[in-house]
Amino acid sequence: MQLSARTTSTRYDRPHRPAPVRLANFVGAGLARLGLEADLELGGLLAAASRRHRLDDFGDDSFREPLSRLLDAVAREADLHPLGRLITRERLIGVLGNRLRAQQLFRAHPEILELELAPPLVVTGLQRTGTTLLHRLLAADPRTRAIASWEAVNPAPFPARNGRDPRHAIATRSEQALRYLAPDFFAIHPVEADAPEEDSILLDFSFLSPVAEATLRVPSYSRWLDAQDLAPAYRYLVQLLKLLAWQRGPARFVLKTPAHLPYLDLLVTALPGARIIHTHRDPAQTLPSYCSMIAHGRGIFSDAIDPLELGEELLRKQSGMLLRAVELRRASPSLDAQVLDLEYRALVEDPLAAVERIYEFASLPFDARARGAVEAALQRNKKDRFGKHRYALADFGLDEARVAAAFAPYLEEREARRGRTC
Repeated sequence: MQLSARTTSTRYDRPHRPAPVRLANFVGAGLARLGLEADLELGGLLAAASRRHRLDDFGDDSFREPLSRLLDAVAREADLHPLGRLITRERLIGVLGNRLRAQQLFRAHPEILELELAPPLVVTGLQRTGTTLLHRLLAADPRTRAIASWEAVNPAPFPARNGRDPRHAIATRSEQALRYLAPDFFAIHPVEADAPEEDSILLDFSFLSPVAEATLRVPSYSRWLDAQDLAPAYRYLVQLLKLLAWQRGPARFVLKTPAHLPYLDLLVTALPGARIIHTHRDPAQTLPSYCSMIAHGRGIFSDAIDPLELGEELLRKQSGMLLRAVELRRASPSLDAQVLDLEYRALVEDPLAAVERIYEFASLPFDARARGAVEAALQRNKKDRFGKHRYALADFGLDEARVAAAFAPYLEEREARRGRTC
């Protein structure tokens, strides 16, 4: 497979802006001064989704407060440019539209919620610890399935038009738009219409997930979210997984998101029997890589990117996620028994051996068919195929000593477990 020669920019305070985007923002700023800008009020978003889909039942009302909190933070803190504001409005209407269509299907087909899901494999760990590679390898087995990007964004199908499901075309257009707006992003984290996607996107249909933080500066919403009970989001996640399994099998999912780390207890309650793989890597390597990823992601929506502020934000966020995971596992031996620790180095040096160990842990046979599928996936997912990702701690005002201090409880626990880690 030919690798890209692209190298990502480290000018985080000057996001990539094609000329047509600059023009659209110039025109949009003028319209905003006249009071003509994309509506990001709760009532307007709900009404727009209802009009678009000719439905009015959004299901459980527990999503309304989180959405209101998010909209308040966007208004006060996100500093969106006009196109970023328009994209955000369309994304939120899309989320609400999925709730409407899902609720209609749950009423029309009560058998959906009666489906039994096989215990899933769940990949978690901080971003940039090999979770995407591992997720794609495990999902290659035809006896399992990941959530494809095209169905993660739209888990609820649209009414068929000419016998065709438009969701794949929608995802393909979104992929093309992302390549145009932020070409460096694919070198950091490829988002492909047909590829496996994170289930944090399904948590976002309750507006109780860190998805918004990846693209928007919303610190007040993030602080509020950290103090909330996310059980409603996990219950709705299960409902959406059943909806996806009802549409196409198999019913054993391979899930992946770092967002599960602080909520492992909720995860195993919602999905009994889940087998969790926690990937590990030196935070001094993962943190600047993730800071770069978020800077590029937020740069799609805003011209106001402060790398130093971002470094402080993610140092607190990432170390807190890992500390919470450590505390949960220490407090619950039964939860701890459902988690397998996997070092990043072991994964990249011998991926097949790592996958085989996971299958043993999950009591699943790693037969010739599964091995062949994993080997083929390895060939498809070569490192740097979209370009070389550049990053450094200093770009975000951080150094190794500060990182080591912030992550000290996790690093001590990781060292203590090293003998039991594959």
